Amino acid sequence: MPFYLVVLDVAINAYVWIQVITAVISWLISANVIKTQNGVLNMVYYFLHKITEPPLRPIRRLLPELGKVDISPLILILFLLFIRNLVISFYTIG
Repeated sequence: MPFYLVVLDVAINAYVWIQVITAVISWLISANVIKTQNGVLNMVYYFLHKITEPPLRPIRRLLPELGKVDISPLILILFLLFIRNLVISFYTIG
């Protein structure tokens, strides 16, 4: 596999994990398991939120309101994995 496909694969996998970690931290904060007064965790969550929010915003605009359930990270993860698999399959076919 060419180097650029390896880089794309690693980047997409890393971003998917960042999405998952951000979602888990937000669930833990909303369940009061993690306190927001923790300075280091607050900085980490703020950073992760800033890098995950821009691609989620258009998805949230398209989705109907589902109450407190936010499925936009799941949709973004599925889309990223679809794109990754599509690119890799085009490489293996061609």
